[in-house]
Amino acid sequence: MLAGLPRPTSEALVHQLFVGSSALLADRGDPSQLRAMVTSPGGTTAAGLRVLEEHGVRSAFLEAVMAATARSTALANDMKKST
Repeated sequence: MLAGLPRPTSEALVHQLFVGSSALLADRGDPSQLRAMVTSPGGTTAAGLRVLEEHGVRSAFLEAVMAATARSTALANDMKKST
């Protein structure tokens, strides 16, 4: 929407992005290869990925997964103690 698209169009595009990506991943199975397939040098995907890397998104996702894992472990341990 920030780029000027109406909310319904933005939501439909994001939905189809995930549907298509999921189908390709299920069919081909290699996320890094899929990313390479859709990333043309100097293209729109490359530009977006460059900004994500500049802002440390990969690191943020890794930290989020590790935080969720640690919390899951703590919750499991708490459940074991209470039974």
